[in-house]
Amino acid sequence: MPGLEGTANPSKVVVHPLVLLSVVDHYNRVAASSKKRVVGVLLGQVEGNTVNVANSFAVPFEEDEKNPSVWFLDHNYVDTMRDMFKKVNAKEKVVGWYHSGPKLRSSDLLINELFKRYTSNPVMVVVDVQPKTIGIPTDAYFAVEDIHDDGTAATKTFEHVPSEIGAEEAEEVGVEHLLRDIKDNSVGTLATRVTHQLTSLHGLAERLAGIREYLQQVLSDKLPVNSEIIQNLQDIFNLLPNLTIPDDAPAFTVQTNDEYALIYVSAMARAIIALHDLINNKIENRQMELEADAKEAEAKEGTEQAKVSTETDSKGV
Repeated sequence: MPGLEGTANPSKVVVHPLVLLSVVDHYNRVAASSKKRVVGVLLGQVEGNTVNVANSFAVPFEEDEKNPSVWFLDHNYVDTMRDMFKKVNAKEKVVGWYHSGPKLRSSDLLINELFKRYTSNPVMVVVDVQPKTIGIPTDAYFAVEDIHDDGTAATKTFEHVPSEIGAEEAEEVGVEHLLRDIKDNSVGTLATRVTHQLTSLHGLAERLAGIREYLQQVLSDKLPVNSEIIQNLQDIFNLLPNLTIPDDAPAFTVQTNDEYALIYVSAMARAIIALHDLINNKIENRQMELEADAKEAEAKEGTEQAKVSTETDSKGV
């Protein structure tokens, strides 16, 4: 695949779960008990306007916490690892780099310039390894030139691009097995489903709060009007059902009640089946105990009869 070339930056970055797991493992091994951040290389392909980040590897990195302009990145190690990964999978090329953030830092532009040795327009992905809010833990950026209207020299800055989590079928199976291993088996499916619903609602509430804050800043002339954002918001509102129509509100109510009734009946059936299995298990255990007691009594009785016959024979003699 070709490198990141051309004047226009890709419009989307897709990060695979393997990359997220690698970044979290890198952070836990190197900087879990400190305030340091970790840095690594992103591998993948560029497909049209999408950067597909499928793999990554960690890189030795140090920086002065008091002076952000002082940092060290082992580019010789990057060269060696790039050549090794190229032998394994030639399709995966260096498309950018990552760090554990959780925010941008002043030295990021200088580090980004270093990665232009490997690709003409590297993508930088900030991975929040300790997210405090609900949502995608990645933020993708491309370096662009900011041209000033006052005639001063252009400066470099980062432009944010949308990012999402994507996976192939094999990766999805692996993630499902991983989640199956770490989930709490003591929690039922109903409780898990309710928890997921609450998490989704919290995430939706945060997104709506962000939209409200943006619109308020636009109304107060703190931010310029972005026609693309306004158009997307209008499309979202157009997709909402119109509950003012008399027939729609009862239909939604009936459908919701039917779904809740199904969940309730399923939970009751599961509880009854579990109780039935418990009763059967108790009955089987009790039956086995009675059979064991009967065998023990028969053995004891046989031993006593043998003892009595032995004593009778000895007296006869």
